[in-house]
Amino acid sequence: MKTYHVKKYTKEYYSLWNDFVANAKNATFLFHRDFMEYHSDRFEDYSLLIFDEKDNLKAILPANRVGDTVYSHQGLTYGGLVLEKNVKLLEVDHFFEFIFRFLKIEKISILFYKPINSFYETKKSEEYLFSFFKYKAELLKRELNFCIPFREEFKISKSKLKHYKKKANLEIKKATDFSDFWKKVLQPRLALKHNTKPVHSLEEITLLGRIFPNNIVQYNAYYEDEIIAGITIFKSGKVIKSQYGATTDLGEKLRALDFLYFKLIEQYKEEFDFFDMGTCTENSILGYNLGLITQKEELGCSFFNQDTYRVVL
Repeated sequence: MKTYHVKKYTKEYYSLWNDFVANAKNATFLFHRDFMEYHSDRFEDYSLLIFDEKDNLKAILPANRVGDTVYSHQGLTYGGLVLEKNVKLLEVDHFFEFIFRFLKIEKISILFYKPINSFYETKKSEEYLFSFFKYKAELLKRELNFCIPFREEFKISKSKLKHYKKKANLEIKKATDFSDFWKKVLQPRLALKHNTKPVHSLEEITLLGRIFPNNIVQYNAYYEDEIIAGITIFKSGKVIKSQYGATTDLGEKLRALDFLYFKLIEQYKEEFDFFDMGTCTENSILGYNLGLITQKEELGCSFFNQDTYRVVL
């Protein structure tokens, strides 16, 4: 068996890490160090690099640490072991063996692992499932993630299309400034409906938008020059993701968010393979938001699992 060595990320690996992400088979711009570190004050980074005997970088694990527990990564929508395109199954199994050995030496007792969704992968990367079966990993959480597969047949409900055709008086604009949407729509809506705040503050999304102008884009809907809805788009390879979507009360009456989704579907369906509309899970008896599920299915979404595993070391 080949020998590998595991190292914790430090700034000296900045370029090496980002170059690996750019060429991996299961990575997005969220794994770039500039994205991972915008909230470094909130997370103790514990990202790992796996090298072979000749010091060639073979895999990376975006992660953070809380006490004796490591997460992959609490500040990201998804994570998991990031791999080069031509990696072999048994290599990955060995990577996990050496990672788990390293974590034990570091007095880590639990690893929470949330792999990237399959539709983000440029090449299938479910090798972790073999290792997790061997090490008796527990499927801890299963979230409902909805996505439009543009290369397959998808169907938008007739009722939504009917309303869409009546909304020619709404204007859609691509914005370079996130402040209107954050201050006038997103923050008030989340505070009123859910007593919460966006994961990203206005300052954070503005910073990220400046660092990743080709990946983070804002679209707003206006009625008589008043902003009534908006969607923040993350672009990653062949996938676009609705990171945030919200509407005002007036926008809700005018179905502005649906109108905005239709416009984005029309605009991007030839360029991208998938439109990720996120999860519909919530802390309730049902475990999901039925209204959101209905809305996304009526927009043509298919269902994908977003899983989280726990490995006791």
